[in-house]
Amino acid sequence: MNPNISESRSPKDPNDDWLEVVRKNVANLRFGSIQITVHDGRVTQVESIEKTRFVAPREGTEINTR
Repeated sequence: MNPNISESRSPKDPNDDWLEVVRKNVANLRFGSIQITVHDGRVTQVESIEKTRFVAPREGTEINTR
C-alpha cells in the first residue's frame, strides 16, 4: 500500500468515475473484453471490445439457407 495515498475518500470521488464506466460496460457485454489503461497510477482510458460468436455447424448436419 502506498503511504502517500489517503485511505479516506468521499462517498462520490470524481476519480472513481472510471469504475462506474467499467461496471456499465461489463453489464452490457455478452462476449468480449474490457481494457483499462493506467498512466502514473491513474486510470486514463477504458476500452470495450465486443465479440460476436457464430456457432459452426457440425459435420453431417445441413445448413438451412431459407
